[in-house]
Amino acid sequence: MSRTGTTDDGDELLTRLGALTAQARAQAEMQRSRVELAIALQRGMLPRDLPLARRLHLAVRYTPACHGLNVGGDWYDAFTLGDGRIGLSIGDVQGHNIEAAAFMGQVRAGMRALASVTSEPGEVLARTNDLLLSLGSDLFATCTFMRLDPCAGVLESARAGHLPCVWATADGKSALTDDEGGPPLGVQAGTPYPVTRYELTTGSMFVLLTDGVVEGPSMR
Repeated sequence: MSRTGTTDDGDELLTRLGALTAQARAQAEMQRSRVELAIALQRGMLPRDLPLARRLHLAVRYTPACHGLNVGGDWYDAFTLGDGRIGLSIGDVQGHNIEAAAFMGQVRAGMRALASVTSEPGEVLARTNDLLLSLGSDLFATCTFMRLDPCAGVLESARAGHLPCVWATADGKSALTDDEGGPPLGVQAGTPYPVTRYELTTGSMFVLLTDGVVEGPSMR
């Protein structure tokens, strides 16, 4: 009786362990699928190609987080405006989930549409701010929008609660941009966004970034 009981207890323990293992594996597979869906959704809302222009070289590096569902809010965009100048934007929607990724797509698409009407950076941010408020969402976004004239070497920038950019010159000097900026988009109606003008020289560089660069783990 004791041997049989011991065998039965062992079989029951193995059965329970097998069930727990299968359950843990199913949860891991579900989490992996959710992460892959969020990353695919986020990448699908970003531009596939960057504009080409004389005297201008654009490059991007986009690396979403890989822990849990910590993806969703960050975006960048670059597109040619109607007058041949280049529109540039970078931003971050509050939150790290699929909802933030979807909201990011609305912000980016709305900003592109508004920039086709008026490309003045402060006006683009002000109108995007009004658009987000009209959606009635609890989410908000930080953003920098720039209008670049590659031929004239003039860059106009407006910032909505976003991190400053890094400006480097050909002689090795660098500094953070010091434009005044305004609050994040989707927070307060009727907010003005001041525009700062930069004169670019040959070999100068602007680096636009999100808070993931300074708050997240080091990039390898």
